[in-house]
Order: sequence, then C-alpha cells, then structure tokens
Amino acid sequence: MAGGGGAEGARPGGLLPAACRQPLRLQENRERLSVCSKLCYAVGGAPYQITGCALGFFLQIYLLDVAQLDPFYASIILFVGRAWDAITDPMVGFFISKTSWTRFGRLMPWIIFSTPFAVISYFLIWFVPDISRGQVMWYLVFYCIFQTLVTCFHVPYSALTMFISREQSERDSATAYRMTVEVLGTVLGTAIQGQIVGKVVTPCIESPIFIGKTNSSVAMEELNMTHDTGSLTDTRNAYMIAAGVIGGLYILCAVILSVGVREKRESSELQSDEPVSFFQGLKLVMNHGAYIKLIAGFLFTSLAFMLLEGNFALFCTYTLGFRNEFQNILLAIMLSATLTIPLWQWFLTRFGKKTAVYVGMSSAIPFLIMVAVLDSNLIITYIVAVAAGISVAAAFLLPWSMLPDVIDDFKLQHPNSHGHEAIFFSFYVFFTKFTSGVSLGISTLSLDFAGYQTRGCSQPSDVNFTLKMLVSAVPVTLILLGLLLFKLYPIDEEKRRKNKKALQDLREESNSSSESDNTELASIV
Repeated sequence: MAGGGGAEGARPGGLLPAACRQPLRLQENRERLSVCSKLCYAVGGAPYQITGCALGFFLQIYLLDVAQLDPFYASIILFVGRAWDAITDPMVGFFISKTSWTRFGRLMPWIIFSTPFAVISYFLIWFVPDISRGQVMWYLVFYCIFQTLVTCFHVPYSALTMFISREQSERDSATAYRMTVEVLGTVLGTAIQGQIVGKVVTPCIESPIFIGKTNSSVAMEELNMTHDTGSLTDTRNAYMIAAGVIGGLYILCAVILSVGVREKRESSELQSDEPVSFFQGLKLVMNHGAYIKLIAGFLFTSLAFMLLEGNFALFCTYTLGFRNEFQNILLAIMLSATLTIPLWQWFLTRFGKKTAVYVGMSSAIPFLIMVAVLDSNLIITYIVAVAAGISVAAAFLLPWSMLPDVIDDFKLQHPNSHGHEAIFFSFYVFFTKFTSGVSLGISTLSLDFAGYQTRGCSQPSDVNFTLKMLVSAVPVTLILLGLLLFKLYPIDEEKRRKNKKALQDLREESNSSSESDNTELASIV
C-alpha cells in the first residue's frame, strides 16, 4: 500500500513534471538559430537594398540625363515616389496586423506574393517609353507601384526579426548577419548598376553659351534634335540590362528566404487569437517614449546619408569632374561599409549601442567636410570614400539593432498587448522615407533653380556650389542634430540588461504556469 501510494504520489509530482521539463530544457537549444537559418534570413534583406541602392544612386541622374526629363518634373517624381513609399509602410503594417496566421506564417505570404509583381514594375522604371507625352506619368506610376510592392516585402521582413527567435542575443546575431548581407546588397546594387551602365559612355552636350543661365530647356531641346542618339540608346539598353539582372537576384533571394526561414509565433500569442486593434496599438506605440526618441535621432542621421546618396553621383560627375569614375567611387564606399559591419557588431557588444551611435555617426563628419573643401583629386576622393563607408556601415546596422530593444521595453510596459511589431518597424521606415522624399525633391528642385543643364558636359558654378552643400554642409548639420537627440534615448546597456532579465523571468513564469496546468490536468486524469 505504501509502495503503491508512493508510486501514485510520484506520478503527478515527479514523473510528469520531469517529462514536462525535458522539452523546457531543450527549449533554449531550440531557440538558438543555426548559421544556415541566419544566412537564409539575412539573404532576405538583399532585394530591398539592391533595388534601393540602384534607385537611390542612379534614378536622379537617369531621369535627368537618360530619360531627359526637366529637373522640375524629376523632382516631382522623386518626391511623390518617396512620399508614397512612406505612406505605404503604415498601410502595410496595418494590413499585416489584421492578417491571420497561415501554415506559412503571418508575414511570409506577403513576401512571397509581392515578389513577381515588384520585379516587373522595377524593370519598367528603367524603360524609356517611346512616347512624346506622358513620360512623367509613366515613371511616376511605376515608381509608386514598385515602392508599394517592395514595401509589402520589406515591412513583413523587418518585423520577422521578432519571430525568428525569442532570444535577444540570437536576434542581435541574426541582425548582424542581415546587416552584413544588406550592405553587401548595396555593393551588388552599386556594382551591377554602376559597372553595366559605366561601360557605356552617356553622351553629353558641350554648350558653354548656356553656362549661368537658369532656363535653357528650349535651346537644349533644339540642340538635342540634331545630336546623334546612338550612344544614348546604348545607355538606355544598359540600364534595362542592369534592371533585368537585379530583378533576377530579387527573385532568388526571396526564394531562399521563404525556403530557409521558419516563422515562429510568440508563446503569449498562442494563448489568444483575438484580433489586434491597429489604432489602439498605434496609440500605445506612439506614446512609448523610447521609440519616439530613437526614431527622432535616426530620422536626422538617416536623412543625412540619404541626401548624400541621392546627390553623390551628380556631385562626382560634375563638381569633382569624375564622370567615368563615379561608379567606382560608389563601389569603394559600399565595399568599405560591408567589410566594417563585423567591426561595428563587435564594437556595440563591447562598448554599447549608444556609444557606437556617437562614434559611428560622428566619424563621417570630417570626411564629408574634406570632400567639399579640398580640390578635386581622385586619390583623396577614394580615401574619403573608404573612410565614409565605415560610417555608412554604422548607419545601416544600428537602427535595426536598437529597434528590437525598444520593442522589448514596450513588451515589459504592456505585457498584455501583442502583435504590434509591424507597427514599430513600419512607422520607423515611414518617417525616414517621407523626410527623405521631401529632401530629395527639394534638392532636385534646388538644382533646377541653380540652372542645371540636362545632359550637359559641365554645369554652372551655382549648380556645383549647390551640390557641395547637398553632400557636405547639410548632411553634417543633420548628423549633429541627430546626435543631440540621441542624448535623450533612455535605453543604455544597463537598462537593456535589466529588460532582458525581466523578459526571461516573464517567459519562465509563463512556461512554469503552463507546466503547472499540464501537471494538474494529468493529476485529474
């Protein structure tokens, strides 16, 4: 009897808990991501960066010198396209928050189904239609369509960071893999677009009589009519070839991501399938102080690098006079950024993320000043490009490494509110894209006011001065403003460690509660 009673007593109290604890002991190992999983996840970030880099560096000069649009209309396309791109981010975030879980997950279907249509619209951006009127609408429509579709890829991909693992260290590691591949994507975008297009010499028109004039579109049109367009046709074909190659890489990366990454649901979400209130979640997110301070700081620093990206090709071509070298200079920047991503990952784990922000962003300032102040010199320009790439790497890595920390802090303050990850990521991208659209539109419009000459071999002195301001003085000012705002960001390394421990305690408590429920059920049975 005693033995029997002991056995019965041990069954619910000893044997079953041990069996229940066995999966829990293995849970930590299951939360660790394999290198293959991290690589597959990281590859998914390449399409957005490859296409974004090609558009960022080359679309402005393509619209002006290849499609031969007036700078005013080019500024409208760039502004409206970026502004629409910004608007689509919270829209997609809203629809994602309303999406039900499927056998492929909640985020992955968006990535899969948007890919083929995004590739088609991207190719049509780089196609010059044979129509005398309506070119502006052609580029505006397909640019906006592509931005919508790439948002349907990138917003769920960004939110996927929170669903590949519940371990903060694993997410940080996967983010480092992702940032390395994304910067490598910018290298590929720069290399493919730059080297293919750079093989063809874009014809220019030497027209010294127009130097200093601000409105010479009629005269330029008459001059273009008598100019041999054979070389210009070759340039247009080169842009389409580059678009085809980039489109193929886009599809390949999407396939690798969808096959190699498994989306995981949070254990807290498994307990309830109640629909997430988007507007209630948006209100909670926008009232979270750490999030507002983070996006405010990165708003200015990201804007500085986007402004530099949008005008650097024109700056190298006309102000520095390196018409046949600018694609190689851009490649040097991106290669330097790629190689220094691991350095910044080590730095932020060793000295903290806030320190990495100050060091990484401020290190670009002297080189931005140097490239505008010193006389045109190819060797010095390459040195500055390599040094600037180091800061570009920090600008790529740090925002996406710090956003998960903010989300963890939000979860501790709102433990019963779930499913808002897409809102955090989409509205961060919204603010940066919208402001970059405004800045790029204004910068292109300012070139028009300065007297930019479409397909000119040289530009008026006012244009060269404007380009210097756009790649030096304005970005430096924006970086300094961003660094001042980062002083208000509350999550330092000590707070991050406390948040990590608190989240682990909550998960252990949740697992313990689940184990206790299972034990009680077994006892009843």
